[in-house]
Amino acid sequence: MNTLLSNAAEILILLFLIITFLQSGIDKVVDWKGNLSWLKSHFEKTPLQGLVPFLLTVVLATEVAAGLLCALGLVQLLLGGSRVLALYGAILSCIALLMLLFGQRLAKDYEGAKTIAVYFIPAVLLVFLLQQ
Repeated sequence: MNTLLSNAAEILILLFLIITFLQSGIDKVVDWKGNLSWLKSHFEKTPLQGLVPFLLTVVLATEVAAGLLCALGLVQLLLGGSRVLALYGAILSCIALLMLLFGQRLAKDYEGAKTIAVYFIPAVLLVFLLQQ
């Protein structure tokens, strides 16, 4: 119980990132064609237009890895162990969000970019908390 109370912020943000990235990864796998179609049209007037399938694969792998590292880090944290996996998961979450932000800015989707910034704040906060 002491672990839960002394690490409540870290645990809550880890759960947030686990839900965010694992759900996003599952959605990309389940509806690959739909996501790919939408992204091709979203990036058709950008330098990324020919790279969309490759970049979607990279984003998918990064999101799933971030979600899994956060999940393993949560287990490790709850068992009173190291915070290393949680920190790696938080850092990879930030990297995934920066990739998404770059794409949104390149596509001039400023509303989408603002949404990503909302996710980025707790992810960076988690990196800060886990480094303490």
